[in-house]
Amino acid sequence: MSRHWTKTMAILGMAISSLHAQNLTLKLNETGSHYLKATYLSQVWLRANQSNPGTLVADKPESQTLDLGLRRTRVQVYGQVDEHTFIYMQVGQNNVNAVSSGFGGNRKGQLFVHDALIERTLLPQPNALKVGGGLTILNGLSRFSQPSVGTIATMDVPVFAQATVDMTDEFARKLSLYARGQVGMFDYRIAATDPFWIATNGKPSVPLSDASTFAGVGRSKQYQGLFLIQFLDQEAHTTPYMAGTYLGKKRILNLELGGIYQRNALWHSEGSDTVYSPLALMSAALFLDAPLHEGKHVLTAYAGIFHMNYGPNYLRYNGIMNPGTSMDPSKGVSSMTGNAYPMFGTGQTLYTQFAYAFAPDAQGRRFQGYASATVSDYQAIEYPVALVHAGVNWLENAHRSKISLDLENRPTFTLSNGNYLQGPRKWGLVLQYQYYLQ
Repeated sequence: MSRHWTKTMAILGMAISSLHAQNLTLKLNETGSHYLKATYLSQVWLRANQSNPGTLVADKPESQTLDLGLRRTRVQVYGQVDEHTFIYMQVGQNNVNAVSSGFGGNRKGQLFVHDALIERTLLPQPNALKVGGGLTILNGLSRFSQPSVGTIATMDVPVFAQATVDMTDEFARKLSLYARGQVGMFDYRIAATDPFWIATNGKPSVPLSDASTFAGVGRSKQYQGLFLIQFLDQEAHTTPYMAGTYLGKKRILNLELGGIYQRNALWHSEGSDTVYSPLALMSAALFLDAPLHEGKHVLTAYAGIFHMNYGPNYLRYNGIMNPGTSMDPSKGVSSMTGNAYPMFGTGQTLYTQFAYAFAPDAQGRRFQGYASATVSDYQAIEYPVALVHAGVNWLENAHRSKISLDLENRPTFTLSNGNYLQGPRKWGLVLQYQYYLQ
């Protein structure tokens, strides 16, 4: 008994000694090629927002709001647990502020499993072919459909690229069988997905109308693909997540093509008939992330065009961690409250992003300025929908500790006899503190 106890304590001692303060990694063999790694991410927002016309907060009209919230809090555990097997799991919560649960909601009900997957390497080359399955953010369409939120160059991601978020997925995660890999300049990821039934998203069903909505009857499988030609360095491929910027550690120039297709995913009415439409989304983009001036500065740039077909006149409002709770009925419907704007819709969207990181000081701290623009031409609105962000990041120890100041300018609309009329543009200002322990 004593020998077994001594051996057990020795193994435990070796495991504890292999945990490093700067990276929470547990070695499972002597070389460290088999390992488990943990990370922690929190993003805290202090925000001032000009409300959309007609916004109510706890049934009181509010022209502006000031709130504090948790944009994201996440814990990840992942690792190469044997020669062929990779596992990944993430638990966390998102968009928690004082009104995020709504009236009658449960403010304690936000914690959930984001990702849980098992992956197998099938070829001797480590990244050539990986096949996996489970609940995963691996998606088609674009790199911002599967973003590494701790490494993004802007304060937040362009959420419109997570095209079915919380409709037929779980916060952009889907139940999928997938293959991904890299062969020379070619990087690919393909997936066959079993979408969640729309009735499981916890929201009231939307009445059938002449504008498309996700179908409440029937289900079909979804098929996705994202393909990259990497002209310079290969991107990281440990997890399915894609980096926002490598801060000079890599030289990236990619041509990126992606798409998502699902038969009969949406429906609408034509007279007394119910007509089904496919979900058919496509994108093409260029992504650059490269060191300049002897590696001391970093330029990050992205330009993508998105063709989004959700069926006739599909339109969905969304507001990130919305500070509003309801809407004056004379101004619009409840989804238009707070900071919401038409984020998803049938039509074309152009998204551009530019960021520049300046040289770090002696302690590794640096400024990174950025700007982004999202311009959409939706079938349901006769006016262009343009969203603009500009801001600055103060980076300490790369992405580990980051303070961001972000300024947003967004459009507003009111409803009159079913038509969207332009309202005044509104501003939002967010101070974010991110800590990313990895």
